[in-house]
Amino acid sequence: MRSSFWLVNSLKLAAWLSAAILLLILFFLINESLPLIQRIGLMRFFTDESWHPLSNLYWLVPMLLASFYMAVGAVLLATPLGVVVAIFGHYYAPELLAKFYRGLLGLLSGIPSVVFGLWGMIVIVPFIVQWMPPGASLLAGIIVLTIMILPLVALTTDAALKRIPITYMRTAISMGLSRWGTIRRIFLPVAFPGILSGVVLQSGRALGETMAVLMVSGNVVQIPSSLFQPVRTLTANIALEMSYAMGEHRLALFCSGLLLLCLTIALVLLANYISRNHHA
Repeated sequence: MRSSFWLVNSLKLAAWLSAAILLLILFFLINESLPLIQRIGLMRFFTDESWHPLSNLYWLVPMLLASFYMAVGAVLLATPLGVVVAIFGHYYAPELLAKFYRGLLGLLSGIPSVVFGLWGMIVIVPFIVQWMPPGASLLAGIIVLTIMILPLVALTTDAALKRIPITYMRTAISMGLSRWGTIRRIFLPVAFPGILSGVVLQSGRALGETMAVLMVSGNVVQIPSSLFQPVRTLTANIALEMSYAMGEHRLALFCSGLLLLCLTIALVLLANYISRNHHA
């Protein structure tokens, strides 16, 4: 009884500590960004002609759209692939092969992002150059991010499928449903909240990824009109310029970080809303 009491209180403390850290980060970004926002207003970040902070131009739209397009593209590719891999490993593959799959996915999820970026520079970018120069582009970033987030999408989907009670399978068999019919009509809808949580988690990683996309996306501040154009994301912009930024230039980079954090929070709230409606 006492051990259960300490466990519950430890979990509560960890939850409150995590929330406090998030609020402190948010407060820090707001505190650093507020002086520039008060001076130029929020709309300047969306209406200026270009991104040249030394010339008092603070247009963040190209980098915001690049981050959004890259994350959405990677999630749209990785989610169905990850779900299919999890279904195969959980319901179709022999036990030995399924264990091998899970071990391989766990290994892939632990590879540093810079290794994915290096691989993208050596393999993906030259491949795209043969198709459509310059190679370093929005498409290269999407492909690298897809490969990065695919293992964890598959692992979280597999974990969600494991939590489905065995009685569901017995009921489906008694109703005469096929294996695929059971998966499609019963298991996937039941596991949807867990799958959605994994997708949101990886969407946040895709939005916040820095080194891999910096190495393969070309780092040109422009609104892409095609998948083959080079782009620069918000995270890459912060990484490239923070080391020498001073004054209002530095404050503008903190505004970029605040915008990225707000976008991630909005994504999590949207996922929670969808999950609640699904349960309803």
